This record gives sequence, structure tokens and C-alpha cells, in this order.
Amino acid sequence: MYKRLSIVMFPFLLIALIGASVWGYLEHQEKNTILIKAENQYQRAFHDLSFHMDKLHTELGNTLAVNSTAEPSYRKGLVNVWRLTSQAQGDITQLPLTLLPFNKTEDFLANMANYSYRMSVRDMTKQPLTESEIKTLSSLYDHSAEITKEIRGVQDKVMTNNLRWMDVELALASENEVHDNAIIDGFSIVDKKVGAYEELNWGPGSMGMLSQKKISMLSGNDMTADQIKQKAAQFLGQSDTAAMQVVENGGNSPENQSFSVVVPSGTNGADNVQMDFTKKGGQLIYFMKPRDVKESKFDLRQARDISNEFLDQHEYKDMSAVSYDQYQNIANIIFAKREKDVTIYPQQISVKVALDTLEVIGLQAADYIYGQVQRNIGQPKITAAEARKQLSPNMKVTAESLAIIKNDLDEEVLCHEFVGKMNNNLYRVYINGDLGMEERIETIRPDQAQAAAEKAT
Repeated sequence: MYKRLSIVMFPFLLIALIGASVWGYLEHQEKNTILIKAENQYQRAFHDLSFHMDKLHTELGNTLAVNSTAEPSYRKGLVNVWRLTSQAQGDITQLPLTLLPFNKTEDFLANMANYSYRMSVRDMTKQPLTESEIKTLSSLYDHSAEITKEIRGVQDKVMTNNLRWMDVELALASENEVHDNAIIDGFSIVDKKVGAYEELNWGPGSMGMLSQKKISMLSGNDMTADQIKQKAAQFLGQSDTAAMQVVENGGNSPENQSFSVVVPSGTNGADNVQMDFTKKGGQLIYFMKPRDVKESKFDLRQARDISNEFLDQHEYKDMSAVSYDQYQNIANIIFAKREKDVTIYPQQISVKVALDTLEVIGLQAADYIYGQVQRNIGQPKITAAEARKQLSPNMKVTAESLAIIKNDLDEEVLCHEFVGKMNNNLYRVYINGDLGMEERIETIRPDQAQAAAEKAT
């Protein structure tokens, strides 16, 4: 009986064995294909990085080789520097360096891209490069040469020894393994050398200076966790702070120091109220009260009015709605500071309102808090009628007002703001109030244009 059973079962077992072997082989082949594809992508990104850094060094040299008064040549060179730096940043993001300390090099490239872009869009006939800026470009030329040399050295080792980036990924992912890898060592050396560079004068729009500038906007003393609890309770209209959970953020980075507050709401953790406060001064940056909003009983105009009252109650004075829209029964209203009939767009607050009960369930006030500066708002040198000549004659203007915006150099400029319709599209156009040149053009939705029209009246 067993012999007969084995004769019957043997073909099925053989077929199953063959099937399992084929399946395993195909899985192995598919895995190898994925690994090979990933390795090829890593290799391409790495060699592109080496190429772009080499070209960047060359372009900086070419830019410095011409006279600083030769505006077209300098502008072209700076645009190329910005483009190549941005490409190098893109190459780095494609490499498995997440777990490798490489932030100093990334910050250096980000500052270089920001610096070259700001220089390239500037009117050099009125603001020629200063000696300090030329010195910074010369330092960038020297530093880029050193970075290029180090990356080329890593590239030579990769090609000579057939090193694989997949091994780098595995080495970085292994917490217990000693990182004895030529690629890891090479990039670590690059980052250490960049970190040792003397601090460059990146100008007023640099990332580091902007962070310090943000901190200088704040007033008051550093808060404690208990003081933050009291502020949260006051904002929410509560008296009991026992259940509140407070976490301090930022460590030793002044620009990131804040407190996060969680206020439990019932038994469902997903409904907890979340708030962020600055450590200095204890100003509210963020507030969110998540909940399901299943229907809309009120419209956007009513939500805007409730938001206005809410901001007044919490000492956000002189705010004007500049746009509002609706998503999943929640209204999002954006307000900007209004001073002397001028809309100050860099100082904004976003308010979320549930359209079932008109309850304010969200607030984002970071731009408002860090935008509190003393502004000397004067009168534009050109009239609205003169500025209007810069618009297309085919545009039907529906609203006009004065506004302060940030230009491409991260500078605040006073502009004539026009809202108009052309080719079945709505636009918001900003014309520089002193120079009469176009600063920015935005395509906007009809509800945003309505808000802009109401703001101007």
C-alpha cells in the first residue's frame, strides 16, 4: 500500500520541488536585478556629483576671470554657479548618505546656491559686487577645488577597486559594525574639511544669518515648562494643567529651541490637542485640535469672520484676510498684517475653522511671530497709475492696493498690488513702488481673488 502511495505521490513531490526551485531562482534573479539597478543609480549619482563639482570649480574660476563691472559675464557666471550647485545638491540626495554625517557639506552647498542666486538676480549696474563679495567668491573657488580633489580621490578608489555603494548602505545601516569603508571614509574627510573652513560672509540672505535673525525677532525671557503649561491653559481657556505633557526641543541650536505641548482629549490619542511655543518669550507658533468634520453648515465668509474675532481675542491685531479656501469641510483662512493701509505679506497667520460648528481647530503663526520687525513704511515713488502701465492692456484689474512682499533677494519691498483677469485666469501682480519693475506674478483661484478684492475695499 505504501509502495503504491509513494508511486502516486512521487510525481507530485517532484513537480513541487521543481516549482520551488524555479520560484527561488526567479526570486533570486529579481532581487539581483533590483540590487544591480540600485547600484547603477548610486554610481551614476556619484559620478555626476564628481562631474558637477569639477564644473562648479571651473565656473567659479571663469567668473572671477572677468572684470566685476562686466555685468552680463558676471551674471551668466553666477547663474551657472547656482545651477551647478543645485545639481550637486540633487546628486547628494540620491546617494545613501542619510546615516553619514555630511550636513556641513550640504549646508555649505546650500549657502553657495543661495549666495550665487541672490547675486545673479541683483541689478549690478546699481549694486555692483563689493570687495567683500568678490573675496567670498574667491574663497568659494579655493574651497570647491579642495572638495573636488577629495571627491576625485574617492572616485579613483571606487573605479580602481570596484567598490560598491550597496556595501556603503549596508555598512551605514549596521550599528555594530566598524565603518572601515573607503567611500565612507572619503566623504567623512570631505565633511570634516568643510566644517573647518573659516566662516564666510554669505550676506544678509544666508541660511545661518536668517536663523539668527529669526531669534532676534523674539522678545521676552526664556520660558520654563511650567510657564508654557500656563500659557497653553490660558489659550485653551482651561485651568487644569496636570494632564498636559511638555517636551523641550532644539537642544543647543538657538534657532530651533521651542516647547511642544500635548493636551489629552478623551481616550483617543488621535484627538489630542497639539501646540508649539517658542522658548524665548513663549509665543504660540502652532495649534491643532484634530477632529472629524463631517458636514458644512456654514460658508467661508462666516468662517473668515469667526477667524477675525479669534485673532482679536488672542492679541493678533490689525489682521486682514488675504485668501481662504475649503477642503473636506474645513476652511483655511490666511491673514496678513495690515498697517497704514499696507498689507504686509511676510507677516502671515493661517487659521483653520471647522464648518460644522465654526470652531477654530488650527493656527499656524510662525511667519507672524518671526516677522515682527520695526518697519518704516513710506510712500511709493511711483503712483498706482504709473505702475498700472506695466500690466498687459488686456488685463481687467478688479482690485489694487499697496503691499510689502519679499523679493528674490529676500528683501522686503513696497509694491503696488493688482488683482486682474486675463485669458480666463486670475492673477495677482506686484509692481515695485520705487523702481516700477515687476517683482512677482501669481496665478490665483477665484476665491482668493475675492479675498484680495475685499481686502482692498
